[in-house]
Amino acid sequence: MKTIGLLSDTHNSLDDKFLNFFANCDEIWHAGDFGTLDLADKLSNFKPLRGVYGNIDDYKTRLVYPETQRFTIENVDVFMIHIGGYPGKYSVKAREVLKTAPPKIFVCGHSHILKVMYDEKYGSLVMNPGAAGWYGQQVKRTALKFIISGSDIKDLEICELPR
Repeated sequence: MKTIGLLSDTHNSLDDKFLNFFANCDEIWHAGDFGTLDLADKLSNFKPLRGVYGNIDDYKTRLVYPETQRFTIENVDVFMIHIGGYPGKYSVKAREVLKTAPPKIFVCGHSHILKVMYDEKYGSLVMNPGAAGWYGQQVKRTALKFIISGSDIKDLEICELPR
């Protein structure tokens, strides 16, 4: 069993309240737009970190974090990309992955809009944690936490902070 903290679009801003929310997590996943490598380092010094770079991330961040990640945790196949979209509106790269080998969890960021929805067509749970940082038009800053146990994904929690 693993407890996962999921965030995106920090844009070089990380509220300590998110770190408190992630205190019992085994890993943190960041779906891009760290803002700086220093912010990524802060997260990776706090908990084991998996992440992808986003469209605003500089070359230093892109040297450490890939554009996409595909991995298995417990018995769950996960695909992560920053610009991914959502059912019916996927990016070209995301759609190609979903058409050829759909994961059980599809993680993306970029939109700054928290969405968790099941895609019936591909059999994937689509998770976008919204934006944890200050930059953007989002009304709330958000992050997710959930448990992966074997092949089960459960106990989803949302952390919302005022903007």
